[in-house]
Amino acid sequence: MDERLKVYDEKMKKAIDYLASDYATIRAGRANPHVLDKIKVNYYGTPTPIQQVGNITVPEARMIQIAPWEKSLIKEIEKAIMASDVGITPSNDGSIIRLVFPELTEERRKDLVKEVKKKGEESKVAVRNIRRDGNDAFKKLAKEDVSEDQIKQLGEDLQKMTDKFIKEIDKLVDEKSKEILTV
Repeated sequence: MDERLKVYDEKMKKAIDYLASDYATIRAGRANPHVLDKIKVNYYGTPTPIQQVGNITVPEARMIQIAPWEKSLIKEIEKAIMASDVGITPSNDGSIIRLVFPELTEERRKDLVKEVKKKGEESKVAVRNIRRDGNDAFKKLAKEDVSEDQIKQLGEDLQKMTDKFIKEIDKLVDEKSKEILTV
């Protein structure tokens, strides 16, 4: 692969990695500890990821348990979960916080699939923007004694790379949609 293309390949990979991590936070009826990834707890005045203040386990298919390392953090963790967009009310027994995920309704599943498709479309736009930036950069190479044939070849290679990543995004969207619609 041409050195000039590697930069755009890495950027497109990052766009797909971001989409995959974003999809991991979308819950599909089953308890997934990744829904807590973006939640920060006020730990002695510092916003700290929830994974760093307690042990997170999934004892059942639709339940997440959080065992804070300090009992005084229970209220802070509950407050952070309530303020987040997880949409679940935590319950605690004084030492462990439980999040019970309700079964998803058909309507909620369809809404989640729409959200998945929207995020997929945003990723496609990001990949296309990277392609546009690459093509703009390649056009400027004409001033640096690079032949038109080489510039054309770089553009074609960039388009092939873009097509490959768009297919990958479509595959991620389809997989996540199926996962959500599976009851």
